[in-house]
Amino acid sequence: FQKHEFFVDMTCEGCSNAVTRVLHRLGGVQFDIDLPNKKVCIDSEHNVDTLLETLKKTGKNASYLGEKSVQ
Repeated sequence: FQKHEFFVDMTCEGCSNAVTRVLHRLGGVQFDIDLPNKKVCIDSEHNVDTLLETLKKTGKNASYLGEKSVQ
């Protein structure tokens, strides 16, 4: 799986819950939400466009930051 990092303009717990909801609906993903830094790190076989479109369904501003190297 590729690890991808996204910026999502989350300001509260409700925002991160919305991200969790849309990603669970997509399925086939593992993710970490970093609310203070407004980042979502997604481990998935879905392509970046699919993931970004999914994150945008929250109504939040979202952008792709790049691949995250797996330590």
